[in-house]
Amino acid sequence: MICHIILEAAWNEQEAAESIHVPSLQSEGFIHCCTQQQVAGVLERYFRGQTNLLLLEIDEAKLESELRFEKSTNDELFPHVYGPINKTAILTTTRIKN
Repeated sequence: MICHIILEAAWNEQEAAESIHVPSLQSEGFIHCCTQQQVAGVLERYFRGQTNLLLLEIDEAKLESELRFEKSTNDELFPHVYGPINKTAILTTTRIKN
């Protein structure tokens, strides 16, 4: 199981789409994700003070795009999805309470 944090507005804009695209896919070539154990740290580092966030829980076995675990912040391994995230891989969508 991996996770992706997304603004609710961005999620809603892609409601009818079969997969999720985010700006980092264009600018960096992949979508940033994290493990469930990394969610709290990612929220603290990158989303502090932001509201209207959703946590997508993703079944990595159902991803149609390539998944790589790569060194990132503090040399931790983070999951990166090299392509769009197909919605059939998203198990749950939960509002994050800040």
